[in-house]
Amino acid sequence: MQRVNVADLKPKEEIESTFLVKFLNLVEAKDGKKFLNIILADSTGDLEARIWKGAEEIASSVDKGGFVKVKGKANLYMGKKQFVISSCEPISETEVNKDDFVVKAGRDPEQMFSELVDIVKNLEDVYIRDLLLNVLGDKEIERRLKIWQAGKSIHHAYESGLLEHILSCSNLSVQLSKHYNVNTSYVVAGAILHDLCKIYELTDGFNVEYTEEGKLVGHLVKGLEIVDKYSHKIKDFPYPTKLHLKHILLSHHGEYEYGSPKIPQTSEAMLLHLIDHMDSKMHSFETIKRTDQNTGRWSGYVRHLDRIIYKDELPSHTEYVQSQEKPAKAQNHDKKRSKYQEKEVKQNLGNLLKDFKVDK
Repeated sequence: MQRVNVADLKPKEEIESTFLVKFLNLVEAKDGKKFLNIILADSTGDLEARIWKGAEEIASSVDKGGFVKVKGKANLYMGKKQFVISSCEPISETEVNKDDFVVKAGRDPEQMFSELVDIVKNLEDVYIRDLLLNVLGDKEIERRLKIWQAGKSIHHAYESGLLEHILSCSNLSVQLSKHYNVNTSYVVAGAILHDLCKIYELTDGFNVEYTEEGKLVGHLVKGLEIVDKYSHKIKDFPYPTKLHLKHILLSHHGEYEYGSPKIPQTSEAMLLHLIDHMDSKMHSFETIKRTDQNTGRWSGYVRHLDRIIYKDELPSHTEYVQSQEKPAKAQNHDKKRSKYQEKEVKQNLGNLLKDFKVDK
């Protein structure tokens, strides 16, 4: 059986292939019958699927994070690709090529880590520089950082995504700190440490979940522990420096409503928050543009961004466009369309105003 990637599925195409089960939920329809809502995935994207026949039996035999062999047909539902499954059976990890299902960062983690260390070596503050070199010199932290995701399902949620995010924020920190005339060493430290403890908050593997440590403590508090642990190894590490580093970590979510224990109260803390927010949101846009299954230029509704996304490149002109006289037939067509649009606007406006009453 030849695998068919999610990205290559075409509407009305019947296929048999293997996928990773990213999510499944047994749902009761309006008529009382139960169906299985399931998200299938591979390295090219996710696909929403439905199982109607034998849904309860299949739900009891399939596990989230496991692999399945499915038969079915791709359809378009409300402009979005959906897969209707006719048969589904679980299979072992040994029966698949794991590389077909692992989404990886676009760059080599070894190279990204080396670039990150180089940024640290060029910092001016000797205490912050030594602290960060101690942290990155920990072999277990280095191992995890080269593999871990930055988030469970949205935020750089792929292998080495955490390192990619940290490196991106660090590069932005160097550039923007100079522009805004703030202390580069503190902002870079925040960029490296703010999400570093996701390596303890999340598991690795196909089915990323929160660890006990993540549920009970979280990466914000773990970040403070890291500062204490590795600064303690540096003789006479200044307490005010440690205090400001901790403030940057505690305030990097920006607002109390977003779970931030503190809000940014220094320029360095504010800049780090904005860099983190910008990198996360811009990456979300790029991911949606690459993986969205809707046809046309617009994505489906994206809940965590509360909007739909325009997926095409914006028009760009390196030369002036030469105006051309339209043929008489095209001009007449434009006039008719303009009159039709004017009539449609008046009708819509009339419908909106027909029930309008002025309060006396």
